[in-house]
Amino acid sequence: MSSWPASQQTTVYHPDDTEEEAPHVPGTTPSKHQRLDKKFPGQGTHADPYVVDWDLGDPENPYNWSNRKKWAITFQLAMATFTVAFCSSCYSGGLPAMDKELHVSEEVGIIGVSLYVLGFGLGPLLFSPLGEVYGRRIVLVVTGCIFTPFHLGGALGHNITTILVTRALAGIWGSAPLTNAGGALSDMWTPRERGVASSLYSTAPWMGPVLGPIVGGWISETRLGWRFAFWIMFIVSALNAIACILVTPETFAPVLLRRRAKKLSEASGGKIAYISRFDVGHLQTFKKILRRDLGRPFYFLVTEPIALLMAIYMGIAYATLYAFFAAYPIVFQKHRHFSAGEGGLAFLGIGLGNIIGLSCAPIQNRLYWKAMDKNDGRTVPEARLYLPMAGGILLPASLFWFAWTSDPPVHWIAPVLAGTPMGFSSAVITQGLTQYLMDAYGTYCASAIATAVVTRSVVACIFPLITPAMYGKLGDAWAGSVFAFFALVCGPVPFLFFRYGSYVRSRSKYALHDEALPVAAAETPVVDSTDVEKKGGDVPSVKAVQ
Repeated sequence: MSSWPASQQTTVYHPDDTEEEAPHVPGTTPSKHQRLDKKFPGQGTHADPYVVDWDLGDPENPYNWSNRKKWAITFQLAMATFTVAFCSSCYSGGLPAMDKELHVSEEVGIIGVSLYVLGFGLGPLLFSPLGEVYGRRIVLVVTGCIFTPFHLGGALGHNITTILVTRALAGIWGSAPLTNAGGALSDMWTPRERGVASSLYSTAPWMGPVLGPIVGGWISETRLGWRFAFWIMFIVSALNAIACILVTPETFAPVLLRRRAKKLSEASGGKIAYISRFDVGHLQTFKKILRRDLGRPFYFLVTEPIALLMAIYMGIAYATLYAFFAAYPIVFQKHRHFSAGEGGLAFLGIGLGNIIGLSCAPIQNRLYWKAMDKNDGRTVPEARLYLPMAGGILLPASLFWFAWTSDPPVHWIAPVLAGTPMGFSSAVITQGLTQYLMDAYGTYCASAIATAVVTRSVVACIFPLITPAMYGKLGDAWAGSVFAFFALVCGPVPFLFFRYGSYVRSRSKYALHDEALPVAAAETPVVDSTDVEKKGGDVPSVKAVQ
């Protein structure tokens, strides 16, 4: 029995132990390791088909792609995530002008932000299983193309109903990158390598909302008007869809191997049967996967304390940013008499903090690598929590800072600067906790991440709706303090899991126990133990296919 990792198992064999070549599969690049000197698992019959896996060093295995190619794809996926996040907030910059022209209240206008963000929680419940069955690329391309024209609802619509409906639909169809893009990254990068890549992806949902109000605010002050912000969203989304079509290939190993198995069967004229190793004994249908994916994130909320607490913490941090889309206009435009464009610039403090947080990703990586080296090369989920622990202290401190410097007697630069530690802490918390869920849940991590996405989207939908009334009744200082108290309560979460995470994982039905943590060396890893989107415990082990 071979001791190679599953992702390095020889792929194509012939039933006879001869040295003749295997038939070339059209559309694939023959590997120098596609030798016929070993038996391929199975008999080649429909009852016992040959089990297709990657060759050693297979060029079609995404883990073996060049770094240049992987970084190009990573950048495109991060930009896709940035685009949908940018469109969530660019709308808010022109709210005062839109409300005035359409004769609606501030509370009604802000619903467009809430509905869009709510779509972020609904879309992944459908798009994640679609990506698992049909591949990540087709889902990202199709949803990106459908997402784009919905911005025309705001550019051309003449009533608030049209704008709100198209905003909700744009949020749903634009949500695919929030989960499928993360899965694509884990398809290409090993746990040891993916720290910076996943940090770039995790920071994009923060940078987009920061730049959106700046662009929307300044445009609304020009003769172009608030509607042109929707044309900007349309153009950016269209460019992103085109880039996705041109740059991002399929990365999901089960889909790639399924296609290879089909081509091999066709090359034999249907006389020899092949099957992907991921489909051995459990060929999944979309209906089965959809039923599983719709339920498991909510099941995790009530049965998995790791997923529950991480989801709540990320939800509070994320939702606070969206609450500030309603709070910043009150603090800076109403009370300090900033223009819409100047009010958007106040978000630069948060943006600077996001950039600093992203720049600290290599520091977190080095700490993680040291922990792995001490653990015989095995992943250490708790080693992802060093920077989130720092964020746990800075986030409530920065929110109290913002709250109690918001009133006009204090210079406006004080609350703007408070956004820098807030942006930093929110970025490192999101990066670290997302990576912790990836490492802790392995095969089930997509369900854990979906739990976090749904939770943060629901909370982020609610916070902007209650913020104007809360600021009106409590005043700037105490209303801002409410968010700080939420962050203060959640602050101990990374500390608790850093100390007790191993014990909590050992009591979990789905999380990886210490003895099951995979070796994450620099070479190609076992695909199914690191895949962000693969869910369920159905992936067969190497022994199972041998």
